[in-house]
Amino acid sequence: MKVHLIAACGVGMSALAGLLKAAGYVVTGSDEQVYPPASTLLEELGIPVLPGWDPARLDGVDLVVCGNAVRRTNAEAEAAAARGLRMVSMPAALEEMFLAGRSPLVVASTHGKTTSAAMLAWVLARTGRDPGFLIGGVPRGLGRSFALGRGPWFVVEGDEYDSAYFDKEPKFLHYRPDMLLLNAVEFDHADIYRDLEHVKSAFRKLLAILPAGAPLVACGDFPHVRDVVAGTGARVRYFGVGAENAWRVTDLVDDGRTRFTVREGTRAVCTVVLETPGPINARNALGVLLLAVETGLGWDEAAAALADFRGVRRRQEVVGTARGVTVIDDFAHHPTAVAGTLAALRLRYPGRRLRAVFEPRSNTSRRRVFQEDFVGALAAADEAILAAVFTKANDPIPPAERLAPETIVEGLGARGVPARTIDGVPAIRDYLVGTARPDDVIVIMSNGAFGGLPALVVDALGTA
Repeated sequence: MKVHLIAACGVGMSALAGLLKAAGYVVTGSDEQVYPPASTLLEELGIPVLPGWDPARLDGVDLVVCGNAVRRTNAEAEAAAARGLRMVSMPAALEEMFLAGRSPLVVASTHGKTTSAAMLAWVLARTGRDPGFLIGGVPRGLGRSFALGRGPWFVVEGDEYDSAYFDKEPKFLHYRPDMLLLNAVEFDHADIYRDLEHVKSAFRKLLAILPAGAPLVACGDFPHVRDVVAGTGARVRYFGVGAENAWRVTDLVDDGRTRFTVREGTRAVCTVVLETPGPINARNALGVLLLAVETGLGWDEAAAALADFRGVRRRQEVVGTARGVTVIDDFAHHPTAVAGTLAALRLRYPGRRLRAVFEPRSNTSRRRVFQEDFVGALAAADEAILAAVFTKANDPIPPAERLAPETIVEGLGARGVPARTIDGVPAIRDYLVGTARPDDVIVIMSNGAFGGLPALVVDALGTA
């Protein structure tokens, strides 16, 4: 069977391509631009992916999988429809071809889902359960963002974004969860969701397909999680750092590793040690442990596996250290995630100057939706540098709706936090290197490649 992927270089699409190849299908792909890291992965797997769109690539194809970035007017999508070829979305293909006969463990959340899904896949793999998985990031130690696995469990990162131009429901509705980990519900994806209530309606649909009595591990630190969970027929376990949760992260310290005690009420359950920093990762880990225990693992067995988890690429990832300066690459693009990342790094690197670089790149952060929230989040840094708002030719934002980095800079200045806007990767690199001090911690936050800025800064520091 030959499968062709339109927009194959997306994070989820490239992982699906890997699963298809591992399952023995003939796989080809196209994308507007063929770019790393997806292009590197697909080349390693022997999957040909060509730039641009050419209907001739559909010759001999049995199934077309369409990424959610593809528009109805795409030349290959139009040709597939004209030829009567079967065309499905990425999540529909995953559901049909890889989740049938398995027990899906779905991790859903506005943020934290990639790290939590990676932690869960790691724990199950490390304890010999041989899970399948598809994750929106590459777990360090597992090497790739996907695996077929032979065990009963299949870990899926459940994204609330829509599935395709012909399948406008959230991706996670395709994943038929047997168990669900729900970390956070907040407003995001302003390009497809009208408001917070619209977002919550998507998560309620997900909860509605969870079997009655199924395990639902929910983070009670987020009020909107409690709101969407109310009235569900699932068996709910609330977790978090707040005292209102039945299962809590307590006694958290960071001595170069994150250490905390899991408590049910006042009862100490186990001690956890993590390589990854901060309360955000401790909370992620607790949710994962609760779901792992539901699969039959013991607390100590699961916690021991987590101690060896090395994180996910581009999630608080230390890219390098030069001249005493530590440079960190991070995916944060929502104010809550930005604040969580800065809090984690402040705890991991006490007493060091924390410099935050932020690129407004996501479809929400490019808009003014979180203008004031970004001021509050970035105020936790000792200095903030804001890049220009990322522009997309196919998704222009009217000036009145566009984020104003200079206004954020003014707001930070009013709080006593030095801040500035700098346009362009070379200029940001030169400023960071030219003003660097030993013991600086520089965290560069963007949900895109950002021109390889973190590595460029490390290289420039090393040669300066």
